[in-house]
Amino acid sequence: MGSGAAFMDDIILETRGLTKEFRGFVAVNNVNLKVRRGQIHALIGPNGAGKTTCFNLLTHFLPSTSGSILFNGQDITRDKPAQIARRGIVRSFQISAVFPHLSVLENVRIGLQRATGMSFHFWRSEKILNRLNPQALALLEQVDLQRFANEITANLPYGRKRALEIATTLAMEPELMLLDEPTQGMGHEDVERVTALIKQVGAGRTILMVEHNMGVVSSIADTITVLARGAVLAEGPYSTVSRDPAVMQAYMGTTDGALQGAHA
Repeated sequence: MGSGAAFMDDIILETRGLTKEFRGFVAVNNVNLKVRRGQIHALIGPNGAGKTTCFNLLTHFLPSTSGSILFNGQDITRDKPAQIARRGIVRSFQISAVFPHLSVLENVRIGLQRATGMSFHFWRSEKILNRLNPQALALLEQVDLQRFANEITANLPYGRKRALEIATTLAMEPELMLLDEPTQGMGHEDVERVTALIKQVGAGRTILMVEHNMGVVSSIADTITVLARGAVLAEGPYSTVSRDPAVMQAYMGTTDGALQGAHA
């Protein structure tokens, strides 16, 4: 097998000509995306660029108008959302901390139940569910929430809720983790904590994230795809993309300077 073939094997997710039209408005326009295994890949762009629509196409919350989606080389364009999840593509923050009145530990345990096919068998005895506790606690430790295990989820600070959402996503053993604006609405301290957490859980995993905060993207993304008006404007590492005149123009209406990671 030549090096070219080996490189192709490295692509975990690929879109070919992915397009979504809403009554004549093209929200996602002929997007060709390649996400490499083991990378943190960020999808960025100004408001209305089509980032979230693109995410919704990947998880089949929306059907595409045309184009195809491949996961591990297999065409998954016609898969149902549940099939997508079973293949190992798990989108965080759609499954959120859905049960605010359960404890942090119980929420992670539900994620583990989903992964084992015991899904939502709340009538199962506490004894059976308790078998999942060591695994659940280990996941909470990964996201620095072990001391909050018995806290009611609704009482968690906002940034910690996001950490819990990452833990419940990890519980489902994703091969590809999709994070939708993971730092949205956070104060500086929470942004830093969650950014460090994504970097940490990204080690040895593949993450595709939509993110608006340039500081986050510049510090953890291996590859950045910039969308503008639904189409790919630029792609590459932050150092290249942030100096691209077309990206400057799309974001700031000027081609002077570079995108400021730390201050965005």
